[in-house]
Amino acid sequence: MTEFLDLESQDGVRMPWNVVPGTRQESTNCVIPVSAIYTPIKAFPELPVLPYSPLRCRTCRSILNPFSIVDFAAKLWICPFCFQRNHFPPHYASISDDNLPGELFPQYTTIEYASPEEANRPSMPPVFVFVLDTCIIEEELGFLKSALLQAIGLLPGNALVGLVTFGTLVQVHELGFGAMPKSYVFKGSKEVTKEQLLEQMCFFAKKPKPATGVIAGARDGLDAESIARFLVPASECEFAFNAVLEELQRDPWPVPADQRASRCTSTALSVSACLLGACVPGSGARIMAFIGGPSTEGQGAIVSKNLSEPIRSHKDLDKDSVPHYHKAVKFYEGLAKQLVNQGHVLDLFACALDQVGVAELKVAVERTGGLVVLAESFGHSVFKDSVRRVFQSGEHDLGLSSNGIFEINCSKDVKVQGVIGPCASLEKKGPICSDSTIGQGHTSAWKLCGLDKATTLCIFFEIARKDGQDVAMQSTNNLFYFQFLTYYQHISGQMRLRVTTLSRRWVAGSGSIQELIAGFDQEAAAVVLARQVSFKMETEADFDPIRWLDRSLIHLCSRFGDYQKDNPSTFSLSPRFSIFPQFIFHLRRSQFLQVFNNSPDETAYFRMILNRENVANSVVMIQPSLISYSFHTGPEPALLDVAAIAADRILLLDAFFTVVIFHGATIAQWRKAGYHNQPEHQAFAQLLQGPVDDADSIIKERFPVPRLVVCDQHGSQVSCSRI
Repeated sequence: MTEFLDLESQDGVRMPWNVVPGTRQESTNCVIPVSAIYTPIKAFPELPVLPYSPLRCRTCRSILNPFSIVDFAAKLWICPFCFQRNHFPPHYASISDDNLPGELFPQYTTIEYASPEEANRPSMPPVFVFVLDTCIIEEELGFLKSALLQAIGLLPGNALVGLVTFGTLVQVHELGFGAMPKSYVFKGSKEVTKEQLLEQMCFFAKKPKPATGVIAGARDGLDAESIARFLVPASECEFAFNAVLEELQRDPWPVPADQRASRCTSTALSVSACLLGACVPGSGARIMAFIGGPSTEGQGAIVSKNLSEPIRSHKDLDKDSVPHYHKAVKFYEGLAKQLVNQGHVLDLFACALDQVGVAELKVAVERTGGLVVLAESFGHSVFKDSVRRVFQSGEHDLGLSSNGIFEINCSKDVKVQGVIGPCASLEKKGPICSDSTIGQGHTSAWKLCGLDKATTLCIFFEIARKDGQDVAMQSTNNLFYFQFLTYYQHISGQMRLRVTTLSRRWVAGSGSIQELIAGFDQEAAAVVLARQVSFKMETEADFDPIRWLDRSLIHLCSRFGDYQKDNPSTFSLSPRFSIFPQFIFHLRRSQFLQVFNNSPDETAYFRMILNRENVANSVVMIQPSLISYSFHTGPEPALLDVAAIAADRILLLDAFFTVVIFHGATIAQWRKAGYHNQPEHQAFAQLLQGPVDDADSIIKERFPVPRLVVCDQHGSQVSCSRI
């Protein structure tokens, strides 16, 4: 895998097939789709940033790159995608073999542009609207207040902050006038339009409403002073924000013993979206929703108030006996479309022992590129540490960026089928769009309202060349080219364009199998299949994921395995494929496919995280890693088997969402006896500390922060510690 990891460290790309099947039939026979797993703004230690605008092909609009053919004498370059001849502009007049611009350096296949025009353009500060659920017990409300008070202290001083609370009613708090708390109230069961919101919140008290045109932002006729009442710089509103939080009480409306609380989650999110759409359209704004229970009021309700009606389960969804589900999903699809048009993000922090509606909210969070955290309580370390990670700066910051647009260019014999990941289609149709789709297709451009250093997209391609077509050209032109363009607002507020250009050799014919095998990345292939099968489970009725995976594995092994017909004992797989069946075995048993003992909210949460993580993290979700520590050897991988347990070992299990440190019986006895505190047993102290340090390094780099469990053999979590 070393060469594939090197490619990822250079360009942020992993592909199942690094030697590409050259025809449509060859591609179909390979079972695993031709695809790429790409992290658009992955952090690179030495990424060159060019202080000028990119040079584009006049036909296909692809950008000058190291694979372009350059005629230095004629000052021309030939686009590798469409073969168009393009003249260099005057400021490239001095280029030569010895004086190359940065984008033509062979090693700079990934590069960023920060043009001076963008640098001089005033940037909008980040905007955060906190949406708080007050239908929770006092203890939970106290935990939530504490986390938010810490968060407001970590925000940059120029960040604009808004506050919305909801229960039976929605309250939009006016933070710009800290002398006296003031809020505007909306009925939770009633739909609120942007016009009604502007009217009720007195946006036109000082400045008359424009007779025509769209009302959006100060430049389009909205009173800037009115906007400043609700969105206030963090440096100016900390006192008012803290005062509102300190006085905030749980929802005062009485709840009968046989009913659930009246919680209008959907109305609160709709009001927040309308507020941002009116005040700061097109800015890097985030709605951060903190929800502590199921929505029972408004169009996004997931269950009735009557406790005799249970919250929908997977069995109910299969039977389609879900009276609220489809209406709620339709509402959140509309909210997702509104937020994408505005360029805003919905982040979800769901903390409750019961379901809160993550399955319904999934479409809005995923299409806007929002973050999602699921925990048992607002006092749990998973929630508290994850919130801190969102706002902290430094080595392990998330690198939150916004307003992204992702585009693809590729060779004429390759078409784009679609993308599975946290994005929304921009419906940009063109000749490179395939008729068949996987994920969000029929487009070559997608909106990334929110993205960070870990956001990863899975792009699916279709090989358009038919058998026998242009195969004779293989000896002279056997390369496919792919170019990924990501235009986004950097965390500094500056707009940047990142360009990644790849070339992959294609092969066709009977002698191509060994070359395909040599370029197979089995980790990337497992992740592609995992995203594809989870997407199919959500979109195709009566889909059997286990049978589909089994058939895929059988076809792949029959294509690339070595065997004598009707003699199973002769079967063998190349080392390039040797771990792949193991990945499929674990994928079949994973929480992405097996819904037993998981609620629809949990299943939606697991799939949302899978669809936004890179290959390394996704593989850990599919097949957890197990590391063994003992006196005899250093840390070493262990099989996921009961045989790995031994009395004199410590095991570290990383299942992505949970990290477990397991002490063997003898190790646990020695630890309880305090041997590690004695000077003569320093080796034992170091053995105990090794998995703790490794677990800490995992937790520091991961979002959402995983749950850490420390336990002993023949004991329980409680008998040792549970964090």
